[in-house]
Amino acid sequence: MDRLLRSFLSQFIRRGSLTVTTANGSKFTVGDGTGDPIAVRFVTSDAERKILINPELGLGEAYMNGEFLVERGNIADVLAILLDQPELLPHWAKPWWHLRYLVRHIRQFNARARSRRNVAHHYDLDARLYSLFLDADKQYSCAYFETPDATLDDAQLAKKRHVSAKLLVKPGQRVLDIGSGWGGLGLYLAEIAGAEVTGVTLSTEQLQIANTRAAEKGLTHQARFLLQDYRDVPGPFDRIVSVGMFEHVGARFYDTYFQRCAELLSDDGVMLLHSIGRSQGPDSTNPWIAKYIFPGGYIPSLSEVLPAIENAGLLVCDIEILRLHYAETLKAWRERFMARREEAVQLYDERFALMWEFYLAASEMTFRKQGMMNFQIQLTKHQGVVPMTRDYIAHEEARLRALEGGAKPKLRLAGE
Repeated sequence: MDRLLRSFLSQFIRRGSLTVTTANGSKFTVGDGTGDPIAVRFVTSDAERKILINPELGLGEAYMNGEFLVERGNIADVLAILLDQPELLPHWAKPWWHLRYLVRHIRQFNARARSRRNVAHHYDLDARLYSLFLDADKQYSCAYFETPDATLDDAQLAKKRHVSAKLLVKPGQRVLDIGSGWGGLGLYLAEIAGAEVTGVTLSTEQLQIANTRAAEKGLTHQARFLLQDYRDVPGPFDRIVSVGMFEHVGARFYDTYFQRCAELLSDDGVMLLHSIGRSQGPDSTNPWIAKYIFPGGYIPSLSEVLPAIENAGLLVCDIEILRLHYAETLKAWRERFMARREEAVQLYDERFALMWEFYLAASEMTFRKQGMMNFQIQLTKHQGVVPMTRDYIAHEEARLRALEGGAKPKLRLAGE
């Protein structure tokens, strides 16, 4: 087993410096010696077998089960090496990738009942967990770092401002927020932009918090949040926004999604879609992420999204690619989580904390080292609805920034 492990890892890891101690106690180093030296140890031979058979699933499971330990550095350092190799996958993992790609539409068959179960798996966790690492407004999506030294709270506020600017929201307009989370964006659009907001979510935990926050701010007449599938929402709306929800739709339902959005959007309306995306074409979901974090989830490539937009008769007015913004967001989340890690152990257990640590580290390094990004697509039904040049975005952001200065102070729920 030791010889096989050394052979396989030596073939895959060509960059970096990784010292491996096997379950039998033998030690070897792989890579070209560049960068900080990182050291790991296998506790059991079973963990070694799992990684040799199916590394994309086995590594995360071995780490969360305490069978794979990091003795020098941390799991983010290990993943930075593994995800920065010339080959995206070890050669022995490629048959698993082909199999997953063939059945990906089955795994992404997110009909209404299945969508609700998938959302509950991740978003109906104890709300105190998310308070450990998110910003004060509970924005659980890519922030927008206007400057390198921006804080997480500043960057999340900038994201809401940037999204609102592209929507060109006017007071009194009806806005649909698909996948409204804990209500932060919807409340911003209601309080700062003066919109009449309807937010829909499939998470009972998020729904309760969003409506409580609306009541605390005195915005229940302007912002209401519903436990409802986007496919069942009655329209029309002047503006539609969706941030961090499209990753749960599934490629098989892209036509359904955009056709429904086209039905809900008024003739002179504007829609903005903000989603994680792939820069390297269609793929399949990482098996560890699909099993433990986001069942039914899939990160799309633009080549998969744009045909569905065209089929729905919507016009693409603007596409912006946010590079590395999510890497920085995830870094902030990971550091904040690690600073309060013991509280996560108390909420759940050590295995859960290891799982969450691996999730945040793997996500960060995927954005930092590989081809993940975020895209924002602005859509309309007709030409001439938005200005011809992008100057209006900066002007609108400046206007919104001035309005934020007079907004009510942020409120925290009890226990946060």
